[in-house]
Amino acid sequence: MQKEKAKERIILGIDPGTVVLGYGVIREQGNNISLITMGVVKMGHLDDHALKLQRIFKKTTALIEEYKPDSVALEAPFYGKNIQVMLKLGRAQGVAMAAALNFNIPIFEYAPRKIKQSVTGSGNATKEQVAGMLKSLLKFNETPEFLDATDGLAAAVCHSFQKNASTGNSKSYSGWSAFVKDNEKRVK
Repeated sequence: MQKEKAKERIILGIDPGTVVLGYGVIREQGNNISLITMGVVKMGHLDDHALKLQRIFKKTTALIEEYKPDSVALEAPFYGKNIQVMLKLGRAQGVAMAAALNFNIPIFEYAPRKIKQSVTGSGNATKEQVAGMLKSLLKFNETPEFLDATDGLAAAVCHSFQKNASTGNSKSYSGWSAFVKDNEKRVK
């Protein structure tokens, strides 16, 4: 009897930001995951918020076209004290979501605490601890200049780890109509 070939899927993880956006792409084959790439999109030099959002959309679109992910995992904005920062992060996340939805790629959203807990076992882990665990798990040596890259990578790994667990802590959208239906109060 032949063994069934392990299904492969590509997952793009994004840590949205308007100064630095982090991303990571992994390949999942059966129970094995491997690093394809990770990096950041720097936008600190742009003064106009709309130009930052345009750059996020274009870079996310380019990543999708290059790596052809089966799903996109996003870190949800955390609730902070500064409402302006929350608004800007929400817009950054929304633009990244729009890019994925434009290609009909399912989106999964995870809270920062859920991502940390999934990768390190502790929801209170530091960015450095998350990066260290990812280096060990995915067997890479270089430390990225910005930990936003490993945060994006952590979102992808978190999503991979959730495939057999239905925790109810993630949201999935398979297209614009599904997103609008689930967010009717937000679009009125």
